[in-house]
Amino acid sequence: MNKDAIAEYATRLGDDALVLGHRLSEWCSNGPFLEEDIATINTALDFIGRARMFLSYAAELEGAGRSEDDLAYTRDCREFKNLLIHELPRGDFAFTTVRQFLVDASNVLFFEALCESSDPQLAAIAAKSVKECRYHLRRSHDWLLRLGDGTEESRRRCQDALDDLWGYTDELFAMDALEQALLDAGVAVDRVALKERWLPLVSAAIDEATLQLPALPALPGGGREGIHTEHLGHLLAELQFVQRAYPGLQW
Repeated sequence: MNKDAIAEYATRLGDDALVLGHRLSEWCSNGPFLEEDIATINTALDFIGRARMFLSYAAELEGAGRSEDDLAYTRDCREFKNLLIHELPRGDFAFTTVRQFLVDASNVLFFEALCESSDPQLAAIAAKSVKECRYHLRRSHDWLLRLGDGTEESRRRCQDALDDLWGYTDELFAMDALEQALLDAGVAVDRVALKERWLPLVSAAIDEATLQLPALPALPGGGREGIHTEHLGHLLAELQFVQRAYPGLQW
């Protein structure tokens, strides 16, 4: 299979993890209580670690002398290929919880499938990642129930977050020509098929949390084509500041 196509695929997955990991890191010292503050940051570190593996592999396949740091810190906004749901501002704790649950449920199914990739490096990264994803899902599921079936205020905030996020979830299961070609070659995951398993899982948890499944249309995507919300540029300005200010800086 074309190395460039696999490099692009790995970059996409690395961008997803990097951007959401940065959003989670914004909870450092801002969590609702100390234990949860630490737990959220540990989750962020899992995502950053996953980003490093994917971006390192992408840089290796690219063969242009770039490193994972170059891909993370020197690309412009339009060069990032993460899905839009990952770049939305962190919001309140309910928003972060609901987003994590929706994404975690998708990630467990995705990385279980990617373990069967014909590309040995992608399969190895998936095998490590899926263990973390299962823990992340247990945690976000538990918090969804606690907040959704908690006080009137916590339930309202969860429902508002679910309504705001639901339109972005269709992009989690979209396939373009590159991913379809990689799927045909046994490299990529069939995202369309995952939705058939994801929706019942998510629906059951939403019902258990006494929340309502939104009946809202899908929002326009574009993340895989480098078309983003205004929020990604602000995120990258913070994420990339040191390397932009001091090009080539090494610790």
